[in-house]
Amino acid sequence: MFFVDTIEVPGLGNRGYLAGGARTAVAVDPPRDIDRVIGAAARRGVRISYVVETHLHNDYVTGGLELARTAGARYLVPAGARVAFPHEPVRDGDTVDVDAGLRLRALATPGHTPHHTSYVLAEDGAAVAVFTGGSLLIGTVGRPDLVEPRLTESLARAQHASAHRLAAELPEEAAVLPTHGFGSFCSAAGSGGGGEGTTIGREKAANEALLRDVDTFVADLLAGLDDAPAYYVHMSPVNAAGPAPVDLTPPAPATADEIAARLAAGEWVVDLRGRVAFAAGHVAGSVNFEADGQLATYLAWLIPWGRPVTLLAESPGQLADAQRELVRVGIDHPAAAATGGPADWVPDGDAPASFPRGTFAELAGRAADVVVLDVRRDAERRAAGHVEGSVHIPVHTLHRRLGDVPAGEVWVHCAGGMRAAIAASLLDAAGRDVVAVDDSFAAAADAGLPVRAG
Repeated sequence: MFFVDTIEVPGLGNRGYLAGGARTAVAVDPPRDIDRVIGAAARRGVRISYVVETHLHNDYVTGGLELARTAGARYLVPAGARVAFPHEPVRDGDTVDVDAGLRLRALATPGHTPHHTSYVLAEDGAAVAVFTGGSLLIGTVGRPDLVEPRLTESLARAQHASAHRLAAELPEEAAVLPTHGFGSFCSAAGSGGGGEGTTIGREKAANEALLRDVDTFVADLLAGLDDAPAYYVHMSPVNAAGPAPVDLTPPAPATADEIAARLAAGEWVVDLRGRVAFAAGHVAGSVNFEADGQLATYLAWLIPWGRPVTLLAESPGQLADAQRELVRVGIDHPAAAATGGPADWVPDGDAPASFPRGTFAELAGRAADVVVLDVRRDAERRAAGHVEGSVHIPVHTLHRRLGDVPAGEVWVHCAGGMRAAIAASLLDAAGRDVVAVDDSFAAAADAGLPVRAG
């Protein structure tokens, strides 16, 4: 009897897997904090004999190399991936025996990357699951534009062919187990399913890649692509070189004076508390990335790569969780950290900074007199409409475009409040008068604001 355990990485919208039998197992696309995978194997009482990668990842730092070293496992990487460390190259059709009666077969599925490989898990010769990485996702496919712009269209066509190959060669009851597609920006479109599973049969009935001809599919896919996180360009080189082992040693503690000095030096001081607490009081010049939001994605997207970062957390546990999340995207060794609250972080004699929060109903009475700043992505604005007269600057570009925000009091909104809080903190740090709209965009029309399509 086989098992498949899912290793959730919710902050990045990804999953890794541990699959095996009674004695041994294979880890697929493991996250960088490998202790989670080792813990899963210990709970099952199995030894990890193989670690496999579906592709050279563009959105996170893999734990594959270190897990293989730690577990004494064979490390299988697609042959087309150019990596600088010892591994076993995998080609289409290669097989390995994971446990008694349990076999893994490589199946070339280019598209997300040129070398992308899926792995079919078979029990006693019958395919029971397929680890599809960034190929066939739930209702969609992995985006094809992360490798090289000149390859995007050909990779999109390869994605279509790979999806059809999976559908043609595997039984309808085979479970489809992707790495991306649970909020990851590696997904070409919004992926359905959430925590639910899917199968080849369900994807045949619902997946856009399997329901459209190749030309229509490619045209729609390319038209729907939005900006990818800026930090993605750093992930593949890190993974190709061989990531260093994770070091989760707590950062050096920072005093209030040191926090002020780091801000004065142009470093980033990141407050991990919730947006309500941050708006009520914070260190002037600090920025707010909620620990419970997509911390790693948005901080890595916005911060200049390699810039020192100091973390402010309300508790040691919150700090430790944030540090763990950040190493998954290569933000290692924060320069310093502090726990507590603004009273602990502001030098004696200084007062915490603050700014107000509002709703769309409150904005409706002020919209004619203030700047309305929409920080959603382009695709969101097109799909859900926008407040007439609003200025549109996506949050991931705002730190470079602060000068494009018109003069006056700024009411900033997104789809739900989290990104508006990031944007409001950036504007507040720049000395602007800002109000963070902490409300669902669906409430804008109900409040009487003129919402226009497109």
